[in-house]
Amino acid sequence: MPTTPASVAAAAPPVQFLDRDHSLLAFNERVLDWATRAGVPLLERLRFLCIVSSNLDEFFEVRSAPHLTAAEASEQKGLYTAQSYKALSVTVHELVARQYALYNDELLPAFAAHGIRILSHGERDAAQRRWVRDYFEREVRPLLIPVGLDPSHPFPQVANKSLNFIVRLGGQDAFGRENDIAIVKVPRVLPRLIRMPSHGSDKRRLFVSLSSVIRAHLAELFSGRKVEQFSQFRLTRHSDLAVDEDDVKNLRTALRLGLEQRHYGQAVRLEVSASCSDYLAGFLLKQFGLPALAMYRVHGPVNLVRLNQLVDLVNDPKLLFPHYSACYPTQLTPGQSFFERLKQGDVSIHQPFESFDGVLAFLREAVNDPQVLAIRQTIYRTGTNSELMVLLREAVRRGKEVTVVVELKARFDEEANINWAEMLESIGAQVVYGVLGLKTHAKMLLVTRREGRHLKRYAHLSTGNYNPATARLYTDVSYLTADPLLTSDIDNVFVHLASQSRLPKLNHLLLAPFQLQRKLLEKIDALGQAALQGKDTRIVAKMNSLTDEDLMRALVRAGQCGVKIDLIVRGACMLPAQVPGITDNIRVRSVIGRFLEHTRVFYFRQAEEESLYLSSADWMNRNMLRRIELAWPVTDPVLRQRIIDECLVAYLHDGTDAWDMQPDGSYVRANPADPAQRHGAQAALMARYSAIQSPTQGEG
Repeated sequence: MPTTPASVAAAAPPVQFLDRDHSLLAFNERVLDWATRAGVPLLERLRFLCIVSSNLDEFFEVRSAPHLTAAEASEQKGLYTAQSYKALSVTVHELVARQYALYNDELLPAFAAHGIRILSHGERDAAQRRWVRDYFEREVRPLLIPVGLDPSHPFPQVANKSLNFIVRLGGQDAFGRENDIAIVKVPRVLPRLIRMPSHGSDKRRLFVSLSSVIRAHLAELFSGRKVEQFSQFRLTRHSDLAVDEDDVKNLRTALRLGLEQRHYGQAVRLEVSASCSDYLAGFLLKQFGLPALAMYRVHGPVNLVRLNQLVDLVNDPKLLFPHYSACYPTQLTPGQSFFERLKQGDVSIHQPFESFDGVLAFLREAVNDPQVLAIRQTIYRTGTNSELMVLLREAVRRGKEVTVVVELKARFDEEANINWAEMLESIGAQVVYGVLGLKTHAKMLLVTRREGRHLKRYAHLSTGNYNPATARLYTDVSYLTADPLLTSDIDNVFVHLASQSRLPKLNHLLLAPFQLQRKLLEKIDALGQAALQGKDTRIVAKMNSLTDEDLMRALVRAGQCGVKIDLIVRGACMLPAQVPGITDNIRVRSVIGRFLEHTRVFYFRQAEEESLYLSSADWMNRNMLRRIELAWPVTDPVLRQRIIDECLVAYLHDGTDAWDMQPDGSYVRANPADPAQRHGAQAALMARYSAIQSPTQGEG
């Protein structure tokens, strides 16, 4: 019987995958490490601290509820148990404690050394207290309505992640009753940090938090009562929209209704001040039906995310990363027609080192060119103020056929996408919402142009979103092409999404949920078979997450056959690396840098034969089977080598920002013995592109 990857795997010990949620939390520990580094500019350290808090918010909003539900039911619900909830809670409590210790013990003193202070009530002098009182009376008090609780005034609805105060009152109310609990809801429109005026020669930059302003004047909201106890609090709710698409006639309308209810979903986390009394803490836990593990006592503001405002308020270049301006895409010449350039060959743009302006310029030329007849584009995350959407609106005004596939269920971007869809529909664009039950996550733009007696197609594909703001912060590859086979595939995908007709056989594109996973499995197993035959084989894959069990098992099989495998996975990775006898040939590293790593690149080599794919898809079950995703080959050997060098080799040799997974699933930061090897991939790419040509107005 011949030896195969399957028979090799059957003879090896079984692989035990890592826990996905703990892997996500471990990723946030790596992000937090940036906030601890003394060599990182101070405002950037604060920014990384806020990123961790934002990530934890999303973790609770999306991942926590099943664990909590299982814990409350004291029974196993699928993968979720009371034990899994406890284990996650312990990990998060430790992570949050580290955050606040860093904030109080390191960041605040460091800010004070630079003359930047957030003054508490006890630190404010008489003049500053008068200013705070005036601000409270003028800007804050008119918007506050304290609610005293009694049978006719039940506990008010508390919105997701909103700032609130709970107060325990002494004495009697105006009607002689002794109801002792009141709630003060703080409107979101109020800034969480306020800059205080400086006096005379005082060069310090002084701020006051909104919670401190309210806390200092809390008693004034309850005339005739004594404030005996109080605490700020913040509630996080489950916020993943669930819409039964089989029972929905209009998805857009159903999602609008769901958005209205999102802020009041299942309670999953309660944050209170460290000084919150047991009486008030117990009252809140009972009110929201939460166990004690769901409560987080914090030594500082209950929402560290909003401290991001300090970065903008201070805006001191000395306390920020050195300014980086992305160069215009090196394969493009400003002013040259994209259509003429693409007839010479494909173009890749490595963002944010090269500017997203190249993509905008491509669409802008298509909109303004009278020979362009049709524009088709997918929309996943564009943001609320998007030049791309303005250009599409102008294309409609100019009489071009505009078709937009809008993904309404892009998590936390639903409202913006609904608004864009309604705007485009109102002016005559053809708007479709993809395939029922599948998110359209593919990023593609197709332009059809009349050239003489023929119609010619030009396309843009991307590993990332059509969002100019995040294009300055995320690493991605944009790909421009006029390849007739590839553009024909893209056209067929658009027709499929709009008509839901049967998809014809594609030439180059790999499309999920139809064949992307299957083709990847075939490629991995083919390399395993080649390795068994003594051939030199290699896999290098870069992605954001690796959780698809079929693909992980295939990688394990290939590694056991002798394939050398390197995985560059920024976030959650469930595949353990270098476990003796199981994954000896698999290395996993995570790179956390100044920019968010977002590029998906898959490389396969057998002897001298190599292939490289760019993709919108991570190796997750949802991306492979429950989304419309694309992967496309880079066939130009020069472009392929450039992407290999910049997106894979540079990261495999990163000695500054990389973390290597250990056999137990933990990560150790790379620290090469040779100082010459201690360089970061992102820093090297910034230096390379800064030296190529003068920067444009786009910045990274």
